[in-house]
Amino acid sequence: MSLDINRPDLTVGVVGTGAMGRGIAQVTAQGGIKAIMFDAAPGGAAKAKAAIVETLKGLAVKGRLTDADVAKADANLGVADKIEDLKGCHVVVEAVFENLEVKQKLFGELEAVIAPDAILASNTSSIRIASIARSLKHRDRICGMHYFNPVPLMKLVEVIRAADTAQWVVDAMVALGKRQTRVPVVVGDTPGFLVNLGGTAIGTEGLRIYQEGRASASQIDAVMRDCCGFRMGPFELMDLTGLDVNFPARKIIYEGFFHDRRMTPSPYHESLFAAGKLGRKTGGGWYAYDAKGAKVDPGADYTTSVAPAARAVVMDSHNEKLVALVVASGAETLAVDDGKSPILVAPIGKDATTEAIERGLDPKRTVAVDVTGDTAKRITIMTPPGADAAVRDAAAAMFAKSGTKVTLIKDSPGFIAQRMVSMIANLGCEMAMIGIASAADVDTAMTLGLNYPRGPLALADWLGVKECHEILVQIQAITGDDRYRPSQWLRRRAMLGMSATTPE
Repeated sequence: MSLDINRPDLTVGVVGTGAMGRGIAQVTAQGGIKAIMFDAAPGGAAKAKAAIVETLKGLAVKGRLTDADVAKADANLGVADKIEDLKGCHVVVEAVFENLEVKQKLFGELEAVIAPDAILASNTSSIRIASIARSLKHRDRICGMHYFNPVPLMKLVEVIRAADTAQWVVDAMVALGKRQTRVPVVVGDTPGFLVNLGGTAIGTEGLRIYQEGRASASQIDAVMRDCCGFRMGPFELMDLTGLDVNFPARKIIYEGFFHDRRMTPSPYHESLFAAGKLGRKTGGGWYAYDAKGAKVDPGADYTTSVAPAARAVVMDSHNEKLVALVVASGAETLAVDDGKSPILVAPIGKDATTEAIERGLDPKRTVAVDVTGDTAKRITIMTPPGADAAVRDAAAAMFAKSGTKVTLIKDSPGFIAQRMVSMIANLGCEMAMIGIASAADVDTAMTLGLNYPRGPLALADWLGVKECHEILVQIQAITGDDRYRPSQWLRRRAMLGMSATTPE
Protein backbone atom coordinates (compact mmCIF):
# COMPACT_ATOMS: atom_id res chain seq x y z
CA MET A 1 0.00 0.00 0.00
CA SER A 2 1.17 3.55 -0.65
CA LEU A 3 -0.05 7.12 -1.01
CA ASP A 4 1.20 9.45 -3.73
CA ILE A 5 1.61 12.73 -1.87
CA ASN A 6 2.29 14.53 -5.16
CA ARG A 7 -1.07 13.68 -6.68
CA PRO A 8 -2.80 16.89 -7.83
CA ASP A 9 -6.02 16.15 -5.97
CA LEU A 10 -4.38 15.42 -2.61
CA THR A 11 -6.74 16.46 0.20
CA VAL A 12 -5.81 16.88 3.85
CA GLY A 13 -8.39 17.16 6.60
CA VAL A 14 -7.60 19.17 9.73
CA VAL A 15 -9.72 18.51 12.82
CA GLY A 16 -9.59 21.24 15.45
CA THR A 17 -9.18 24.86 14.44
CA GLY A 18 -7.33 26.40 17.35
CA ALA A 19 -3.93 28.02 16.83
CA MET A 20 -2.27 24.75 15.85
CA GLY A 21 -5.07 23.57 13.55
CA ARG A 22 -5.18 26.92 11.77
CA GLY A 23 -1.43 26.87 11.29
CA ILE A 24 -1.48 23.35 9.87
CA ALA A 25 -4.30 24.26 7.48
CA GLN A 26 -2.45 27.41 6.42
CA VAL A 27 0.85 25.72 5.51
CA THR A 28 -1.09 22.94 3.75
CA ALA A 29 -3.03 25.40 1.60
CA GLN A 30 0.08 27.46 0.89
CA GLY A 31 1.81 24.25 -0.16
CA GLY A 32 -0.73 23.87 -2.95
CA ILE A 33 -2.77 21.19 -1.19
CA LYS A 34 -6.51 21.14 -0.54
CA ALA A 35 -7.13 21.56 3.20
CA ILE A 36 -10.56 20.89 4.68
CA MET A 37 -11.10 22.11 8.23
CA PHE A 38 -13.57 20.72 10.75
CA ASP A 39 -14.31 21.89 14.26
CA ALA A 40 -16.84 20.51 16.73
CA ALA A 41 -17.88 24.07 17.61
CA PRO A 42 -20.56 25.33 15.16
CA GLY A 43 -19.05 27.88 12.80
CA GLY A 44 -15.54 27.27 14.18
CA ALA A 45 -14.06 26.06 10.89
CA ALA A 46 -15.54 28.93 8.86
CA LYS A 47 -14.19 31.42 11.41
CA ALA A 48 -10.78 29.77 11.19
CA LYS A 49 -10.72 30.03 7.40
CA ALA A 50 -11.61 33.72 7.55
CA ALA A 51 -8.80 34.31 10.08
CA ILE A 52 -6.25 32.48 7.92
CA VAL A 53 -7.21 34.47 4.82
CA GLU A 54 -6.91 37.74 6.77
CA THR A 55 -3.45 36.68 7.94
CA LEU A 56 -2.41 35.94 4.37
CA LYS A 57 -3.77 39.28 3.16
CA GLY A 58 -1.73 40.99 5.85
CA LEU A 59 1.39 39.22 4.55
CA ALA A 60 0.54 40.41 1.04
CA VAL A 61 0.31 44.01 2.27
CA LYS A 62 3.82 43.62 3.72
CA GLY A 63 5.05 42.27 0.39
CA ARG A 64 5.75 38.76 1.67
CA LEU A 65 3.07 37.20 -0.54
CA THR A 66 1.46 38.18 -3.82
CA ASP A 67 -2.29 38.60 -4.29
CA ALA A 68 -2.14 35.50 -6.49
CA ASP A 69 -0.59 33.53 -3.59
CA VAL A 70 -3.43 34.61 -1.30
CA ALA A 71 -6.09 33.70 -3.86
CA LYS A 72 -4.53 30.29 -4.42
CA ALA A 73 -4.37 29.51 -0.71
CA ASP A 74 -7.93 30.80 -0.23
CA ALA A 75 -9.14 28.43 -2.95
CA ASN A 76 -7.37 25.51 -1.26
CA LEU A 77 -9.07 26.11 2.09
CA GLY A 78 -12.33 24.25 2.61
CA VAL A 79 -14.78 23.97 5.49
CA ALA A 80 -16.56 20.81 6.68
CA ASP A 81 -19.83 21.16 8.56
CA LYS A 82 -19.77 17.60 9.89
CA ILE A 83 -17.09 14.98 10.34
CA GLU A 84 -18.58 12.85 7.55
CA ASP A 85 -17.54 15.59 5.11
CA LEU A 86 -13.93 14.44 5.55
CA LYS A 87 -14.57 11.08 3.88
CA GLY A 88 -12.71 12.06 0.70
CA CYS A 89 -9.52 13.09 2.52
CA HIS A 90 -6.32 11.18 1.85
CA VAL A 91 -4.82 12.35 5.13
CA VAL A 92 -6.50 13.69 8.28
CA VAL A 93 -4.47 15.51 10.93
CA GLU A 94 -6.05 15.84 14.38
CA ALA A 95 -5.25 18.99 16.37
CA VAL A 96 -7.70 18.93 19.29
CA PHE A 97 -6.71 19.44 22.95
CA GLU A 98 -4.46 17.03 24.84
CA ASN A 99 -6.81 14.40 26.24
CA LEU A 100 -6.34 10.72 25.44
CA GLU A 101 -10.02 9.75 25.70
CA VAL A 102 -11.10 12.62 23.44
CA LYS A 103 -8.48 11.68 20.84
CA GLN A 104 -9.36 7.97 20.96
CA LYS A 105 -13.04 8.74 20.44
CA LEU A 106 -12.28 11.12 17.56
CA PHE A 107 -10.00 8.64 15.82
CA GLY A 108 -12.68 5.97 16.09
CA GLU A 109 -15.15 8.33 14.40
CA LEU A 110 -12.64 9.22 11.70
CA GLU A 111 -11.80 5.58 11.01
CA ALA A 112 -15.46 4.91 10.31
CA VAL A 113 -15.56 7.75 7.77
CA ILE A 114 -12.35 7.82 5.76
CA ALA A 115 -11.13 5.33 3.14
CA PRO A 116 -9.16 2.25 4.27
CA ASP A 117 -5.98 3.56 2.63
CA ALA A 118 -6.20 7.07 4.11
CA ILE A 119 -3.76 8.14 6.83
CA LEU A 120 -4.72 9.38 10.30
CA ALA A 121 -2.22 11.57 12.15
CA SER A 122 -2.21 13.25 15.55
CA ASN A 123 -0.54 16.56 16.33
CA THR A 124 -0.18 15.54 19.99
CA SER A 125 2.91 16.80 21.79
CA SER A 126 2.80 14.43 24.77
CA ILE A 127 0.47 11.45 24.25
CA ARG A 128 1.79 8.16 22.88
CA ILE A 129 0.57 7.50 19.33
CA ALA A 130 0.24 3.81 20.25
CA SER A 131 -2.24 4.76 22.99
CA ILE A 132 -4.37 6.75 20.57
CA ALA A 133 -4.33 3.91 18.02
CA ARG A 134 -4.84 1.08 20.50
CA SER A 135 -8.52 0.37 19.85
CA LEU A 136 -8.55 1.06 16.10
CA LYS A 137 -8.92 -1.57 13.38
CA HIS A 138 -6.17 -0.31 11.09
CA ARG A 139 -3.38 0.77 13.43
CA ASP A 140 -0.76 0.52 10.70
CA ARG A 141 -1.96 3.79 9.14
CA ILE A 142 -1.83 5.83 12.37
CA CYS A 143 1.11 8.11 13.08
CA GLY A 144 2.03 11.38 14.74
CA MET A 145 2.54 14.65 12.89
CA HIS A 146 3.82 17.00 15.59
CA TYR A 147 4.08 20.60 14.40
CA PHE A 148 5.43 23.49 16.48
CA ASN A 149 3.72 26.73 17.39
CA PRO A 150 3.40 29.03 15.50
CA VAL A 151 3.25 26.53 12.64
CA PRO A 152 3.81 28.96 9.74
CA LEU A 153 7.04 30.22 11.36
CA MET A 154 8.39 27.00 12.89
CA LYS A 155 9.73 24.85 10.08
CA LEU A 156 10.10 21.60 12.01
CA VAL A 157 7.58 18.75 12.02
CA GLU A 158 8.14 15.47 13.87
CA VAL A 159 6.79 12.41 12.05
CA ILE A 160 6.07 9.96 14.87
CA ARG A 161 6.37 6.28 14.05
CA ALA A 162 4.44 4.06 16.50
CA ALA A 163 4.98 0.31 16.91
CA ASP A 164 2.33 -0.56 14.29
CA THR A 165 2.91 2.34 11.87
CA ALA A 166 3.66 1.07 8.35
CA GLN A 167 6.74 2.34 6.52
CA TRP A 168 4.63 3.63 3.62
CA VAL A 169 2.79 5.88 6.07
CA VAL A 170 6.05 7.32 7.41
CA ASP A 171 7.31 7.90 3.86
CA ALA A 172 4.06 9.60 2.85
CA MET A 173 4.03 11.91 5.86
CA VAL A 174 7.66 12.91 5.34
CA ALA A 175 6.72 13.82 1.76
CA LEU A 176 3.66 15.72 3.00
CA GLY A 177 5.78 17.70 5.44
CA LYS A 178 8.07 18.74 2.61
CA ARG A 179 5.10 19.83 0.46
CA GLN A 180 3.98 21.95 3.39
CA THR A 181 7.44 23.56 3.28
CA ARG A 182 8.30 22.03 6.66
CA VAL A 183 11.46 20.13 7.61
CA PRO A 184 10.37 16.61 8.68
CA VAL A 185 12.32 14.37 11.06
CA VAL A 186 11.29 10.78 11.78
CA VAL A 187 10.96 10.06 15.51
CA GLY A 188 10.12 7.06 17.68
CA ASP A 189 6.98 6.95 19.81
CA THR A 190 8.61 7.79 23.14
CA PRO A 191 7.64 10.21 25.94
CA GLY A 192 8.25 13.75 24.71
CA PHE A 193 9.10 12.44 21.23
CA LEU A 194 12.33 14.21 20.18
CA VAL A 195 12.27 17.96 20.83
CA ASN A 196 10.36 17.90 24.12
CA LEU A 197 12.52 15.03 25.37
CA GLY A 198 15.79 16.60 24.23
CA GLY A 199 14.68 19.92 25.69
CA THR A 200 14.50 18.48 29.21
CA ALA A 201 18.29 18.56 29.65
CA ILE A 202 18.73 22.33 29.66
CA GLY A 203 15.90 22.82 32.16
CA THR A 204 16.65 19.96 34.53
CA GLU A 205 20.38 20.70 34.76
CA GLY A 206 19.79 24.42 35.19
CA LEU A 207 17.39 23.56 38.00
CA ARG A 208 19.91 21.15 39.53
CA ILE A 209 22.62 23.84 39.69
CA TYR A 210 20.07 26.26 41.20
CA GLN A 211 18.80 23.63 43.66
CA GLU A 212 22.35 22.95 44.86
CA GLY A 213 22.72 26.66 45.57
CA ARG A 214 25.66 26.97 43.19
CA ALA A 215 24.29 29.84 41.10
CA SER A 216 21.19 32.01 40.67
CA ALA A 217 18.72 31.75 37.81
CA SER A 218 20.07 35.01 36.39
CA GLN A 219 23.67 33.78 36.52
CA ILE A 220 22.84 30.49 34.81
CA ASP A 221 20.86 32.24 32.07
CA ALA A 222 23.60 34.82 31.47
CA VAL A 223 26.31 32.17 31.11
CA MET A 224 24.22 30.17 28.65
CA ARG A 225 23.62 33.29 26.55
CA ASP A 226 27.06 34.90 26.69
CA CYS A 227 29.36 31.88 26.80
CA CYS A 228 27.37 29.21 24.94
CA GLY A 229 25.42 31.19 22.34
CA PHE A 230 21.90 30.32 23.47
CA ARG A 231 19.22 32.92 22.78
CA MET A 232 17.67 32.27 26.19
CA GLY A 233 18.79 30.52 29.33
CA PRO A 234 16.69 27.75 30.95
CA PHE A 235 14.87 29.98 33.44
CA GLU A 236 13.97 32.63 30.87
CA LEU A 237 12.71 29.83 28.62
CA MET A 238 10.60 28.27 31.38
CA ASP A 239 9.01 31.65 32.13
CA LEU A 240 8.29 32.22 28.44
CA THR A 241 6.61 28.86 27.77
CA GLY A 242 4.87 28.85 31.15
CA LEU A 243 5.46 26.64 34.17
CA ASP A 244 1.95 25.22 33.71
CA VAL A 245 3.29 23.76 30.46
CA ASN A 246 6.86 22.77 31.24
CA PHE A 247 6.49 21.35 34.77
CA PRO A 248 3.76 18.80 33.85
CA ALA A 249 5.79 17.91 30.73
CA ARG A 250 8.86 17.25 32.89
CA LYS A 251 6.82 14.90 35.09
CA ILE A 252 5.37 13.02 32.11
CA ILE A 253 8.82 12.46 30.61
CA TYR A 254 10.36 11.48 33.98
CA GLU A 255 7.61 8.95 34.63
CA GLY A 256 7.64 7.77 31.01
CA PHE A 257 11.32 6.87 31.29
CA PHE A 258 10.70 5.08 34.61
CA HIS A 259 12.45 7.64 36.79
CA ASP A 260 15.71 7.83 34.88
CA ARG A 261 17.90 10.14 36.99
CA ARG A 262 18.79 12.19 33.92
CA MET A 263 15.15 13.29 33.68
CA THR A 264 14.57 14.14 37.36
CA PRO A 265 12.32 17.20 37.92
CA SER A 266 13.03 19.72 40.67
CA PRO A 267 10.94 20.47 43.78
CA TYR A 268 11.74 24.17 43.22
CA HIS A 269 10.03 23.95 39.84
CA GLU A 270 7.02 22.27 41.46
CA SER A 271 6.86 24.93 44.20
CA LEU A 272 6.43 27.79 41.72
CA PHE A 273 3.92 25.73 39.74
CA ALA A 274 1.90 25.01 42.90
CA ALA A 275 1.99 28.70 43.84
CA GLY A 276 0.58 29.71 40.47
CA LYS A 277 3.72 31.66 39.58
CA LEU A 278 3.74 30.46 36.00
CA GLY A 279 6.09 32.95 34.35
CA ARG A 280 5.34 35.85 32.04
CA LYS A 281 1.63 35.00 31.80
CA THR A 282 1.16 35.59 35.54
CA GLY A 283 3.64 38.44 35.91
CA GLY A 284 6.14 36.34 37.80
CA GLY A 285 7.91 33.00 37.79
CA TRP A 286 11.67 32.60 38.05
CA TYR A 287 11.80 36.33 37.38
CA ALA A 288 9.53 39.22 38.30
CA TYR A 289 8.01 41.26 35.45
CA ASP A 290 7.03 44.91 35.46
CA ALA A 291 3.70 46.41 34.32
CA LYS A 292 4.88 46.37 30.69
CA GLY A 293 5.89 42.72 30.88
CA ALA A 294 9.65 43.42 30.91
CA LYS A 295 11.83 41.08 32.94
CA VAL A 296 13.21 42.44 36.22
CA ASP A 297 16.69 40.91 36.24
CA PRO A 298 18.84 41.10 39.39
CA GLY A 299 21.89 40.65 37.17
CA ALA A 300 24.68 38.10 36.90
CA ASP A 301 27.76 40.32 37.09
CA TYR A 302 30.12 40.28 40.06
CA THR A 303 30.99 43.86 41.02
CA THR A 304 34.63 44.31 41.95
CA SER A 305 34.90 48.12 41.83
CA VAL A 306 36.48 48.37 45.29
CA ALA A 307 38.99 45.57 44.78
CA PRO A 308 42.40 46.27 43.24
CA ALA A 309 43.16 44.02 40.28
CA ALA A 310 45.79 41.35 40.76
CA ARG A 311 49.08 42.34 39.12
CA ALA A 312 50.41 38.80 39.11
CA VAL A 313 48.89 35.32 39.21
CA VAL A 314 50.29 31.86 39.69
CA MET A 315 49.20 29.49 36.96
CA ASP A 316 49.97 26.58 34.66
CA SER A 317 51.37 28.16 31.49
CA HIS A 318 50.32 25.14 29.40
CA ASN A 319 46.69 26.30 29.30
CA GLU A 320 46.92 28.67 26.34
CA LYS A 321 43.40 30.04 26.66
CA LEU A 322 43.85 30.90 30.34
CA VAL A 323 47.24 32.47 29.61
CA ALA A 324 45.65 34.61 26.89
CA LEU A 325 42.98 35.86 29.33
CA VAL A 326 45.62 36.84 31.88
CA VAL A 327 47.78 38.56 29.27
CA ALA A 328 44.74 40.50 28.00
CA SER A 329 44.22 41.84 31.53
CA GLY A 330 47.80 43.12 31.74
CA ALA A 331 48.78 40.89 34.65
CA GLU A 332 52.03 38.95 35.02
CA THR A 333 52.03 35.14 35.05
CA LEU A 334 54.18 33.46 37.67
CA ALA A 335 55.42 29.90 37.19
CA VAL A 336 56.48 29.68 40.86
CA ASP A 337 54.13 30.42 43.77
CA ASP A 338 55.02 33.67 45.53
CA GLY A 339 52.80 32.79 48.49
CA LYS A 340 50.40 35.71 48.05
CA SER A 341 49.03 35.95 44.49
CA PRO A 342 45.86 34.23 43.19
CA ILE A 343 46.47 30.70 41.92
CA LEU A 344 44.49 30.22 38.72
CA VAL A 345 43.29 26.81 37.56
CA ALA A 346 40.97 25.77 34.72
CA PRO A 347 39.45 22.45 35.74
CA ILE A 348 37.49 20.21 33.39
CA GLY A 349 34.54 18.68 35.24
CA LYS A 350 36.07 19.15 38.69
CA ASP A 351 35.31 21.74 41.35
CA ALA A 352 37.89 24.14 42.73
CA THR A 353 38.20 22.12 45.96
CA THR A 354 39.08 18.89 44.16
CA GLU A 355 41.53 20.68 41.85
CA ALA A 356 43.31 22.38 44.75
CA ILE A 357 43.61 19.25 46.90
CA GLU A 358 44.69 16.95 44.08
CA ARG A 359 47.39 19.39 42.90
CA GLY A 360 48.57 20.40 46.37
CA LEU A 361 47.61 24.05 45.94
CA ASP A 362 46.68 26.54 48.65
CA PRO A 363 42.84 26.34 48.64
CA LYS A 364 42.55 29.82 50.16
CA ARG A 365 44.13 31.36 47.06
CA THR A 366 42.88 28.94 44.40
CA VAL A 367 40.56 30.55 41.86
CA ALA A 368 38.98 28.23 39.27
CA VAL A 369 38.26 29.80 35.88
CA ASP A 370 35.98 28.33 33.24
CA VAL A 371 37.58 28.78 29.83
CA THR A 372 34.75 26.92 28.10
CA GLY A 373 33.04 28.62 25.19
CA ASP A 374 33.11 32.34 24.50
CA THR A 375 35.11 34.09 27.23
CA ALA A 376 35.10 37.45 25.44
CA LYS A 377 31.72 38.39 26.92
CA ARG A 378 31.75 36.61 30.28
CA ILE A 379 34.06 34.60 32.51
CA THR A 380 32.83 32.33 35.31
CA ILE A 381 35.00 31.88 38.41
CA MET A 382 34.65 29.96 41.67
CA THR A 383 36.73 29.20 44.77
CA PRO A 384 36.81 26.49 47.44
CA PRO A 385 34.91 27.18 50.68
CA GLY A 386 36.88 29.38 53.05
CA ALA A 387 38.87 31.05 50.27
CA ASP A 388 40.47 34.45 50.84
CA ALA A 389 37.87 36.95 49.58
CA ALA A 390 40.51 39.61 48.87
CA VAL A 391 42.51 37.25 46.65
CA ARG A 392 39.35 36.11 44.88
CA ASP A 393 38.22 39.68 44.26
CA ALA A 394 41.66 40.66 42.99
CA ALA A 395 41.43 37.89 40.40
CA ALA A 396 37.89 38.94 39.43
CA ALA A 397 38.95 42.57 39.06
CA MET A 398 41.89 41.49 36.91
CA PHE A 399 39.60 39.74 34.43
CA ALA A 400 37.17 42.67 34.44
CA LYS A 401 40.02 44.98 33.32
CA SER A 402 40.02 43.29 29.92
CA GLY A 403 36.38 44.31 29.42
CA THR A 404 34.73 40.97 30.08
CA LYS A 405 31.92 40.48 32.59
CA VAL A 406 32.63 38.22 35.57
CA THR A 407 30.20 35.80 37.18
CA LEU A 408 31.14 34.42 40.59
CA ILE A 409 29.45 31.16 41.58
CA LYS A 410 29.74 28.74 44.50
CA ASP A 411 32.14 25.82 44.09
CA SER A 412 30.63 23.39 41.59
CA PRO A 413 31.98 20.47 39.56
CA GLY A 414 31.78 21.61 35.95
CA PHE A 415 30.95 25.27 36.70
CA ILE A 416 27.75 26.20 34.77
CA ALA A 417 28.62 25.98 31.07
CA GLN A 418 30.46 22.66 31.29
CA ARG A 419 27.63 21.00 33.20
CA MET A 420 24.86 22.41 31.05
CA VAL A 421 26.42 21.75 27.65
CA SER A 422 27.61 18.25 28.60
CA MET A 423 24.17 17.23 29.84
CA ILE A 424 22.44 18.60 26.73
CA ALA A 425 24.96 16.77 24.54
CA ASN A 426 24.74 13.57 26.58
CA LEU A 427 20.97 13.33 26.24
CA GLY A 428 21.23 13.96 22.51
CA CYS A 429 23.77 11.16 22.22
CA GLU A 430 21.50 8.84 24.20
CA MET A 431 18.53 9.63 21.94
CA ALA A 432 20.63 8.79 18.88
CA MET A 433 21.87 5.56 20.48
CA ILE A 434 18.45 4.20 21.46
CA GLY A 435 17.03 5.06 18.05
CA ILE A 436 14.55 7.81 18.89
CA ALA A 437 15.91 9.49 15.76
CA SER A 438 19.08 9.53 13.68
CA ALA A 439 22.00 11.62 14.92
CA ALA A 440 21.44 14.08 12.08
CA ASP A 441 17.72 14.39 12.84
CA VAL A 442 18.39 14.92 16.56
CA ASP A 443 20.55 17.93 15.74
CA THR A 444 18.18 19.24 13.06
CA ALA A 445 15.16 18.99 15.35
CA MET A 446 16.77 20.69 18.31
CA THR A 447 18.10 23.62 16.30
CA LEU A 448 14.81 24.18 14.46
CA GLY A 449 12.44 23.28 17.30
CA LEU A 450 14.19 25.06 20.18
CA ASN A 451 16.43 27.60 18.41
CA TYR A 452 19.57 26.04 19.91
CA PRO A 453 22.81 27.50 18.50
CA ARG A 454 23.86 23.92 17.68
CA GLY A 455 22.24 20.52 17.98
CA PRO A 456 23.18 18.41 21.04
CA LEU A 457 25.70 16.23 19.20
CA ALA A 458 27.21 19.26 17.48
CA LEU A 459 27.47 20.84 20.96
CA ALA A 460 29.59 17.87 22.06
CA ASP A 461 31.91 18.55 19.13
CA TRP A 462 31.98 22.27 19.98
CA LEU A 463 32.97 21.55 23.58
CA GLY A 464 35.25 18.69 22.54
CA VAL A 465 33.96 15.12 22.60
CA LYS A 466 36.73 13.91 24.92
CA GLU A 467 36.26 16.94 27.18
CA CYS A 468 32.48 16.44 27.21
CA HIS A 469 32.93 12.82 28.28
CA GLU A 470 35.54 13.74 30.88
CA ILE A 471 33.29 16.41 32.40
CA LEU A 472 30.52 13.87 32.94
CA VAL A 473 32.91 11.25 34.33
CA GLN A 474 34.29 13.75 36.84
CA ILE A 475 30.90 15.10 37.93
CA GLN A 476 29.55 11.58 38.40
CA ALA A 477 32.62 10.62 40.45
CA ILE A 478 32.41 13.74 42.65
CA THR A 479 28.63 13.73 43.20
CA GLY A 480 28.00 9.98 43.06
CA ASP A 481 24.88 10.81 41.05
CA ASP A 482 23.86 8.45 38.27
CA ARG A 483 22.27 11.34 36.34
CA TYR A 484 25.76 12.19 35.05
CA ARG A 485 26.55 8.76 33.63
CA PRO A 486 27.89 9.24 30.09
CA SER A 487 25.96 7.81 27.18
CA GLN A 488 27.77 4.86 25.62
CA TRP A 489 27.42 6.64 22.28
CA LEU A 490 29.46 9.53 23.68
CA ARG A 491 31.98 7.27 25.47
CA ARG A 492 32.84 5.27 22.36
CA ARG A 493 33.34 8.35 20.19
CA ALA A 494 35.45 10.02 22.87
CA MET A 495 37.70 6.94 23.07
CA LEU A 496 37.97 6.70 19.28
CA GLY A 497 38.59 10.41 18.75
CA MET A 498 35.49 10.73 16.56
CA SER A 499 32.84 13.38 16.11
CA ALA A 500 29.75 12.83 18.26
CA THR A 501 27.72 12.98 15.05
CA THR A 502 29.43 9.86 13.63
CA PRO A 503 26.66 7.30 12.91
CA GLU A 504 26.84 3.66 13.99
